[in-house]
Amino acid sequence: MVIGSAVKRIFVAAALIVTTACATATSRQTVPAGTQEPDKFLFDKGDTALKAKKWLTAREYFKQVVETYTQSPLRPDAKLGVGDTYLEEGGADNLVLAMNEYREFLTFYPTNKRSDYAQYKLGMTHFKQMRASERDQSETRDAIAEFQRLIARYPDSSLIPEAKARLREALDRVGRADFQVGLFYFRQKWYPGSIDRLSTLLKNDPEYTNRDEVYFYLAESYVKIKREAQALPYYDKLVTEFPKSEHLQDAQKRIAELKAAQASNEKKS
Repeated sequence: MVIGSAVKRIFVAAALIVTTACATATSRQTVPAGTQEPDKFLFDKGDTALKAKKWLTAREYFKQVVETYTQSPLRPDAKLGVGDTYLEEGGADNLVLAMNEYREFLTFYPTNKRSDYAQYKLGMTHFKQMRASERDQSETRDAIAEFQRLIARYPDSSLIPEAKARLREALDRVGRADFQVGLFYFRQKWYPGSIDRLSTLLKNDPEYTNRDEVYFYLAESYVKIKREAQALPYYDKLVTEFPKSEHLQDAQKRIAELKAAQASNEKKS
């Protein structure tokens, strides 16, 4: 039986959480006797280790705050700190564990002042797993969904500009994958298939960064099936929106040819 990627993540996370819990239980950090705010002491130690990129050490400090000082006002931040150590350390298994930490934070602290941060980092756990455009785009689509959720739920967040930039990258990755399919159809001379895929790309993502290449091959596909009137607007868009496109000269040449043909046909009629 084939297990879906989401189910696999659950199994991986569960196994790693058990393993990590066992390891952490034997590596509790000692708080000096007489420390007035032991939770803050541990949190500050974790924060220092995190900035020094000592992921395991930071994780141990943060986990001790989360698991020992359950009423501490620092517990939510420590929970995020645990997620950050996994995210920054990287690797498929750690990204699954980071995802779990951020999701739990959003479940337990939905109104916390840093919930937008957790949502952004949740998006990043998928963003860091995005694959090349010619491969499966499941993680890319998950990243898109999480960044869009951040923008919708936290419109005043200071993270919006960064989230929008990451969202644009993810959307472009999916768009590139669709473009490559359309280009393949074009090269195979199956022009209806090319038109369908490229038109859908523009409909789904009208702000796709490399629209010039979409416009060009969509227009070329229409020319190949003798539907020049539908091709011309796409050549015009390319020339107007992308004056530095590598397809600019070819588009200008096509426009001149099509308009000359139109004028000739009008004279004959």
